[in-house]
Amino acid sequence: MSSPLAPARPTRFSLAVRDSATMLRRNLLHARRYPSLTLNLLLTPVMLLLLFVYVFGDTMSAGIGGGGPDRSEYIAYIVPGLLLMTIGSTTIGTAVSVSNDMTEGIIARFRTMAIHRASVLVGHVVGSVLQSVMSVLLVGAVGVAIGFRSTDASVLEWLAAFGLLVLFALSLTWIAVGMGLVSPNAEAASNNAMPLIFLPLISSTFVPVEAMPGWFQPVAEYQPFTPAIETLRGLLLGTEIGHNGPLALAWCLVLAGVGYAWSTARFNADPQ
Repeated sequence: MSSPLAPARPTRFSLAVRDSATMLRRNLLHARRYPSLTLNLLLTPVMLLLLFVYVFGDTMSAGIGGGGPDRSEYIAYIVPGLLLMTIGSTTIGTAVSVSNDMTEGIIARFRTMAIHRASVLVGHVVGSVLQSVMSVLLVGAVGVAIGFRSTDASVLEWLAAFGLLVLFALSLTWIAVGMGLVSPNAEAASNNAMPLIFLPLISSTFVPVEAMPGWFQPVAEYQPFTPAIETLRGLLLGTEIGHNGPLALAWCLVLAGVGYAWSTARFNADPQ
């Protein structure tokens, strides 16, 4: 009979949390020791921000607003889209990291250890979301430095904008994890995840959907990035959100659900 003073046995949930925290620390250490991939992916939205603002800003602002060139207006327009593009860029590193784990044998070693099976994926997902948030903060700081302002947003709108960014990062991360699991190597994982950078280019990131050819507008309007961009833009700038809010939320939930189901099924189907 056990002593009443003996420590309680850890529950299944507490063990899962402990193992997931260990895997999270592992992934964050990898990101800190090998920052080149994250920095390379982060440079894409930063360079696009500087290019479009300082090279095309006056012309694009005049075209969108229908008046004289005003670079500050285009900065306000483009920053929300590039914040979400930053998330897409960052999650490509997740696909590469997961693929490396699968092909280098470390997953097989984890499976021989007494750890919670799902903690490996949870560590990747939480680590990627944290990296995405930090990357968004950095790109946002660059935007503020060159003139972006969000004076019309209330505290509640700022919190909603942050929640949207985190939810969008979570949904894309689960998709990226699935891409990494089905890729035979890191190069293939990077190529498979390229739509996460390509889709923002054909969204309302740089120009309004109304300015696109009529046959192309439905493609740009109803893909995942455009509703999220318009919702974030509305929250930060006080513009109309309309149907984009529910549509963005629906896309996030669908992508997160599909990515989670795909990733866990693929991970559990691997040989023991």
